[in-house]
Amino acid sequence: MKVLVTGATGFIGGNVARALLGHGYRVRALVRPASDGAALQELGVELTSGDLCDEPSLATAVAGCQAVVHVGAIYTLWAPRPDVVYRTNVRGTRNLLEAAARAGAERIVFTSSESTLLVPDGGLGSERAPADFHALPGAYKRSKFLSEQLAMDMAAEGVPLVVVHPTTPVGVGDVKPTPTGAIIVDFLNGRMPAYVDTGLNLIDVEDVAEGHVLALERGRDGERYVLGNENVTLKDVLVRLARITGLPAPRWRLPHWVALGAAHVNEALARSFGLGPPRVPLDGVRASRHYRHFDCSKAVTELGLPQTPVDEALAKAVAWFTTHGYVHRALPGPGEEAA
Repeated sequence: MKVLVTGATGFIGGNVARALLGHGYRVRALVRPASDGAALQELGVELTSGDLCDEPSLATAVAGCQAVVHVGAIYTLWAPRPDVVYRTNVRGTRNLLEAAARAGAERIVFTSSESTLLVPDGGLGSERAPADFHALPGAYKRSKFLSEQLAMDMAAEGVPLVVVHPTTPVGVGDVKPTPTGAIIVDFLNGRMPAYVDTGLNLIDVEDVAEGHVLALERGRDGERYVLGNENVTLKDVLVRLARITGLPAPRWRLPHWVALGAAHVNEALARSFGLGPPRVPLDGVRASRHYRHFDCSKAVTELGLPQTPVDEALAKAVAWFTTHGYVHRALPGPGEEAA
């Protein structure tokens, strides 16, 4: 079977492409003209140039593919042009799914986000309840909600489609890096003197990639699956990173109102002086006010989603960032502690 993967130059998408190859699938990747697909080509991935908003390129991309895994999206917690985010994530999703349906794809896996699911106060989120659209902060989260609704509407009309919701992946290949990867990099570089009280669900990105393959093979049409593993707090993550690296964990908890004020100032300066993405994105701070813990048992039970220990995933991330030049100071050796 040949599978078209979008977003294959990104963190999750790149791991999905590798997982599919490892399972014997032929993989074609939709790559924007401005993106570098050389690493994918070296793995044996067939590249096709195009864009989610370029419908003729999508018709070419899906031709001859029996399945589509749609991972591609603009993932950002800071959007100076929200219209671009909506155009790619919502209209682009519609374009791709319609092209896949017209081409007779036998299976479509749509990668949504954990942010589209409701997490009750003090409870666990799951596939059963969607988030309140109007309570979602920022263009990215709202656009993913809308694109997921498009996907589920098509599934209700008979398109063979499955939705997966990765929680917070960590591990190898986080090139950009993602907001969570940036936290790890900041920790490794000693740029994280304090933390906020928040909760998240972590999973090894390679398990997320396996989850996509399992959804392709075993997922039930029209169903959602949360691809996650362990519920942790940010403080717990930093303590684990300290144990892995020998570096000290930050001890000071930053009140949310202080973090919110810093984010407002940081974002205003970024917009006013064209400084690029702020180090403290406002939408990220707003989202951190609520714990995002999940019940991931459905994907484990129905799909067989692997559950690599989170400490191993964090260690993989540390090793990958270190060997790829993201860390700008010497780290303690095994069994050593930072001075």
